[in-house]
Order: sequence, then C-alpha cells, then structure tokens
Amino acid sequence: MRQDLLVSTDASLLGFLRFLGLLYGPIARRLPIDEAFRKSLRYRLPAHAGWRHALGGITYLLFIFMIITGVLLSFYYRPSVQEAYPSIQYIVSRVPFGWMLRDVHVWSASLLIVAGVAHLVRVFMSGAYKPPRETNWTIGLLLILIFVAFGATGYLRPWDQWAYWTTAEVVNAIEGFPLLGGFVAGMIKGDEFVSGATLSRFFALHVIVLPWFTLGLLILHFALIRKHGLAPPSGAVPQGEGIRFWPNHFARTFSVGVLLLAFVLTLAALFPRPIGEPADPYVAPEGIVSTWVVIDVSLALVRYLGTWGLALFSALAVVLFLLPMFDRKPETRWRKRPVATALATIYLVGFLVAWAVGRNLGSVPPSASLGRTLEERVLPAPEETQPGAEAEVEEDGS
Repeated sequence: MRQDLLVSTDASLLGFLRFLGLLYGPIARRLPIDEAFRKSLRYRLPAHAGWRHALGGITYLLFIFMIITGVLLSFYYRPSVQEAYPSIQYIVSRVPFGWMLRDVHVWSASLLIVAGVAHLVRVFMSGAYKPPRETNWTIGLLLILIFVAFGATGYLRPWDQWAYWTTAEVVNAIEGFPLLGGFVAGMIKGDEFVSGATLSRFFALHVIVLPWFTLGLLILHFALIRKHGLAPPSGAVPQGEGIRFWPNHFARTFSVGVLLLAFVLTLAALFPRPIGEPADPYVAPEGIVSTWVVIDVSLALVRYLGTWGLALFSALAVVLFLLPMFDRKPETRWRKRPVATALATIYLVGFLVAWAVGRNLGSVPPSASLGRTLEERVLPAPEETQPGAEAEVEEDGS
C-alpha cells in the first residue's frame, strides 16, 4: 500500500521543499515522488559554490525566523492605541518565553537588513547583476525594500514613546520629499498626525499585504536562481563536477542555520529590546532608544543632512536599482567597472557611516516642537477636550 501511495503521489509536492531550501535540484515530475526526491538529492552544484554563497541563505533564514516569531506574537498582540502597549507588556512578562520570541523577532529584523546588504554587495562584486541575471538583481532589491517596509510597519507596534516619536520624525521627513512626499506621508499616517489610524494601517500592511508580496517575489527569485544558476567567478573556467547537494551542501547549510539561530538567541538573551513609556503625542521623551538598523541610518540622515539627505540617499538606491539597464557589458571584474563600483561604494560607505552615527543619537531633536506643532495644528488642547472640567474640579473642592 505504501508503494502504491508513493507511485500515485504527485512529485510536484516536492516544490515546497525546494522553496524551503531543503532541495535544490530540478524535480522529475514524471517519476514517483520517492524516486524524484532521491534524484533531486543527487544534484550537483557548480564547483565554485562556496561559503560566500551562504549570505543569501542567511538572509532567507532570518526572514523565516521573523515569520515564525511574528505569527506567534500576533496571537497576543492587539493593534489599537488602548491595547497595543499593554499587550506588549503582557507578552514580555506573562507569556512563557514571550520576551524571547519578541527579542528574536527584533534582532532578526536588524540582522536581516545587514545580511541582505552584504548579499547584495557580494552579488555586485561578482557582477552577477548583469544579463541574464538582471531580473534577479531587481527582484533582490525589491525584496530588500519589502524587508525595510516590514521593519518600518512593525517598529510602531510597541506604541511606546520611542517608537511613536521616531516614527513621527521619519514620517515628517518623508513629508518634505519633493513632488510625492506629502502624498506618501499622508498615505502612511492615514491622519493628520501619527495616530491610531497609522497603527492600524501599519498592522494591516505588516501581517496581510507585505507577506503576499514577499511570497510572490521569493518564488520568482528562487525560480530564476535555479534557471540561470550561480554566476561564475570573473574569468574562471568551470572545473570538475561540483559538490553534491546531499550531503555536502546540505550539511553546510544546516551548520550555518544552527550557528545563526544560536547567535540570534544569544543576542536576544543578552541584549533585549527595552520598552519606553506609553506613547504620548503631547509630550516628547527626554531621549529615544533605536532598535533597528534602518532607523539608525534614517535618523542620522535626517538630523545631519535634513530631508534632502534622506531623499538623495533614496535616489542613489534607485540608481543602483536601474544599474543593469546601463551597465550591460560582459565585464564582471569590479576594477573594470569604475563608475558602477564608485556608486556602490559611496552608497555602502554612506550606509555604514550613517548607521554608526545613528547608533549614538539618543536625544530628541529641537524639533521636539513636533509635539507643539501637532497640538497647535491638529490636536485639541487638553483643557478643550473636556469643557467645564476646571469648574467640576473646583466644585469637588480638589
């Protein structure tokens, strides 16, 4: 009966294992599922496949960590102004290992960006963005952009002072972008200021919209990688049959995964993400604590270069996005691509410097007039929200 089941089972089901990275080779869909599985395990990767190619897998694995912990956290999180902060407190203090899940989620979000940027640097240095792999370069950059969107929409969820005022500062900077800045900021906020409407939009994007986009891009990304294969080193001639996926490459992937999980758990245990006071749109905090690498970079750009600094940095990212359209020569050695290498170096160095500077920005800017501006423009003054409140207090003898 077992043999009949194996013969009648569609080998296409193995596609799920390929998506998870547990299989790499093509699936012989005309074979019984057990034979197709064994044949895929015997697949050989190119001889030049090495440890440096693990950066993409590390990025993907960190994303899996985020998905798993995010789903578990969503069982307890409540996306409303009244309940968001108490639900976070409940997760870290009452849910068994809730603090660990949350901090693994937080650390994975930062490490994901670092690993993703490192992976893009490796791809750029090897010239793997050139034809026929230019589409995969574009998809990879879109995935990084979506990972940034994941972190941005998740950053506000604790609804504490640090998350609130950091989000307000960055969104106000985006509002100053030329042409579409005001429109984009309005779409992000869903209100005149960062409020419960913003939190609701962020939550919907974080748990519903972005996962579907990510799933589609990942499927296409993996399909193109397997179609075109790994880009060979510059000027290298393929030698030998390459290494077998099983057990050689699988053991390498498994060891990297175990070490990465241990590293993230260690960071989560030793450096947990603190929680500030509940968010208050009227009162700016004395200081802020950043817990995400993109926030560090954004705050450094906004504080020292203003809105235009953030806009120019974003424009340079668009240039790298369009790079394969202009750099179509077959040359892959980075020394032979001076213009492209200079642009990528400027962006990478700028990213690292802004990250280092942003890590030390614990103060609230003088534009903490942000609170006064909101109060004057939109928010009713506290005494106006309850007419006659002072009279009632006097009558009570308070």
